[in-house]
Amino acid sequence: MNSEHYHDRIARTNPIEVGEATSPHSEEEEEEHRRSTNLTDHYKLCIHSFGRGIDSLNLSPVRGGNLVRVKDMLEKESFFISRALPSSCEQESKLAYMTYHLLEITTNKRPPLVEPLELCEAASVKKAKSEDHSEPLLQEITKLPLDESSYDAHYSDTNSLIVQIGHDMSIKCLLHCSRSDYGALASLNRAFNSLIRSGDLYKLRRQMGIIEHWVYFSCNILEWEAYDPYRGRWITLPKMPQNDFFMRSDKESLAVGTELLVFGRDYTCCISHIVLRYSILTNSWSQGIEMNSPRCLFGSASFGERAIVAGGVDAQGAILRSAELYNSETQTWTILHSMNKPRKMCSGVFMDNKFYVIGGMSSTTELLTCGEEYDMEKHTWTVIPNMSLGLNGPSGAPPLVAVVNNELYAADYAEKEVRKYDKKNNSWITLGRLPERPDSVNGWGLAFRACGERLLVIGGPRVLGGGMIELNSWTPRNGPPEWNMIASKHCGSFVYNCAVMGC
Repeated sequence: MNSEHYHDRIARTNPIEVGEATSPHSEEEEEEHRRSTNLTDHYKLCIHSFGRGIDSLNLSPVRGGNLVRVKDMLEKESFFISRALPSSCEQESKLAYMTYHLLEITTNKRPPLVEPLELCEAASVKKAKSEDHSEPLLQEITKLPLDESSYDAHYSDTNSLIVQIGHDMSIKCLLHCSRSDYGALASLNRAFNSLIRSGDLYKLRRQMGIIEHWVYFSCNILEWEAYDPYRGRWITLPKMPQNDFFMRSDKESLAVGTELLVFGRDYTCCISHIVLRYSILTNSWSQGIEMNSPRCLFGSASFGERAIVAGGVDAQGAILRSAELYNSETQTWTILHSMNKPRKMCSGVFMDNKFYVIGGMSSTTELLTCGEEYDMEKHTWTVIPNMSLGLNGPSGAPPLVAVVNNELYAADYAEKEVRKYDKKNNSWITLGRLPERPDSVNGWGLAFRACGERLLVIGGPRVLGGGMIELNSWTPRNGPPEWNMIASKHCGSFVYNCAVMGC
């Protein structure tokens, strides 16, 4: 990739704006000025991202002193402008050299072609309180070989991250950067690129309780949008592979680990089920791994890099009792013990370290009002009578349920009310109203999801000629729901599929 194309790409992908400067007089000076401006723009984003990682470490003055001074030096405007493209080898202090080294890595080396999805400004990272069990994996990351298969033979680069602060400290800073910064940071050198694209940073983030939740949904067939609620940014995913029959089939979606899985039917293959897999590490779709017993219209939920699906309908239309566990790290399906009752069009959630299947149909006419609880340790299913009573009807969508802080909530689309599950009394308590504007057809076209510590209602009013999708948010506390519309976009008002990815 030549220099012009690279700098044009950096200018497109980085949202930081640079102030006006005096235009050079000659073409050569103008090109040099443009190159300096674009590189400076790119470095600002990378260093600003890395600086936030340093901030979040909360190091002691002794341990963190040098890092803080490095961050302060890097964030000075004059340093970026005067040092982005140095013209001489003037004497610098050791500290100045340390701060300049990160810029020097990319200034003197041609970065690889990296265009992952999340090339936008930083999102605020939600850090859960947890013990730090990251050291074993940190040691494994240190041993990881770098993948050089995708690089140009003329590209030469260091295999280090930030040499002056050490490999482990570099990784700890990266862990506290937002995932939306990783695309820009991956373009610094091969070491950053290999580490970020390997997915190992996300494993460490999960162990340390550093999680960001993004919403992924489809309002147009084969098209997906992502929304980052921390920075209020929309991201359009690559279009799904074209399949006319897949477009007309029932589809389910599931976010697990760093993957978005979409399940559907392919009538060109004797009505077989297919799985399409989107990875945030590569920003691309690929063929996913089929279940041992392929199905659709099932209940599902994820926890970290694993997910469980239960019930559903097979290719012949039979309603299933079986359940399977998916591991996104190994991309394998494991058969679990079957439920007590067959069911389709059901919903699934994780709560109190157990998996629950709620509602559904046991035949074309019989509506189930019971739920089932799967004990992950004992590998047993227990029926819970009346757990989904009144949450859905025979012609309606599966129960719209979500869990926040181990509390189960439901959206009653018939009454347009929000309910909370009383675990002790096995009953539902009405809390208040759903947002007024989002509409649905017996629950179809409306999404009700947990996104970190908030509940989201995703939908829009029914209008002719397109429509507007709206995201309404409420953080459950004492008192009735108070919904705030946090985002809207012209992309249709009917939600076909929706999933929340936390990583």
